[in-house]
Amino acid sequence: MSQWAKKYSFQIFLMALVLVFAVVAAILYWPRGPELPLTDKTAPDFTMQNVDGNTVSLADTNGKARLFYFYFTNCPDVCPPTTYMLSEVQQLLKDKGVFGKDASIVSISFDPERDTPEAIQEWSKKYNADYSGWYFLRGDEADVAKMMPALGSSVIKDEDGNFTHLNVITLVDQDGNIRKYYNANDRETSSPEIIASDVMSLVK
Repeated sequence: MSQWAKKYSFQIFLMALVLVFAVVAAILYWPRGPELPLTDKTAPDFTMQNVDGNTVSLADTNGKARLFYFYFTNCPDVCPPTTYMLSEVQQLLKDKGVFGKDASIVSISFDPERDTPEAIQEWSKKYNADYSGWYFLRGDEADVAKMMPALGSSVIKDEDGNFTHLNVITLVDQDGNIRKYYNANDRETSSPEIIASDVMSLVK
């Protein structure tokens, strides 16, 4: 051992010890993205009309992490706050630079009779929807109702034409695999930050 090494051996030892602790701490406490295991379910295929009049299919949205939500613009309770929450998710993903490019939101109306393209455009503007990554789709009422259970939702229409539906947001990965369901009524487990973080874990 050189004279220099002998002279500063204790300092070298302390520096090495600090480095070891720093590495261990980084391994233990470094923030990790949430684990989103594959389910045995995939998103159903569809072809619907977008708010801009263009036709959109499931394949057209492949390659992006997607959030699916079923709604109707005349909803008196859960749809407005949930759509607002999705607008917050949109902003968080835009801040990360992935919205529209690597991630998108797909809102599907199950009330096409009243939810005309014009009505949906008016609705979506309230939430500052960015059409580059947020699809507002409408299709045949019966077809939409049939596909909803595959995405964790459902709807019932009563004799007066009123709808009761599950308020669920579904995360689908780039390959069409369903990765997570969110109870949109529970902000503790389905906050915009949690949802955006889950989307980012798929995008990375």
